[in-house]
Amino acid sequence: MSIVLAILFILLLLVCWGTVFFNLPGNWINILLLAIWKWIHPEMPGGWWFFIGILVLAAVAESLEFFSQVWGSRRYGGSKKASWGALIGAILGAILGAPFLFGVGAVLGAILGAFAGSLILELASGRDLGEALRASKGAMYGRVLGFVAKGGLGMVIIAWSVPKVWP
Repeated sequence: MSIVLAILFILLLLVCWGTVFFNLPGNWINILLLAIWKWIHPEMPGGWWFFIGILVLAAVAESLEFFSQVWGSRRYGGSKKASWGALIGAILGAILGAPFLFGVGAVLGAILGAFAGSLILELASGRDLGEALRASKGAMYGRVLGFVAKGGLGMVIIAWSVPKVWP
């Protein structure tokens, strides 16, 4: 029975990990779930160092997601204002896109929202269309890089967790 529970719990961790791509806090939810598992199963070998390690990974993942978008925008010539526009656009795009394509629209909405938010503020600042498009493309690339980094580190959290959860 404990193997069945462990398999179901690992599947739950994977489902929560998938929410990362919809701008939801899947990595943090997984840490909370692991803490509850530890509380229910005190024999779990994960101790303080394990939990500190996955907390650090989750914080690094969040930072990479945020700063990669800003980095992409700045790398391609975007202004600070456009970086904020990309961030706001990504959030709005994810919210507006969530109902489409069974939730996958949130991912596409966040990517396109980052592009549109950056483009709008670059054009409003008086930049020509070519420069604005280049900076917006950088914000979009940064958003994709942020998704990949956050998802990858979330998978590392799960990979570290599976041996701790498995009976």
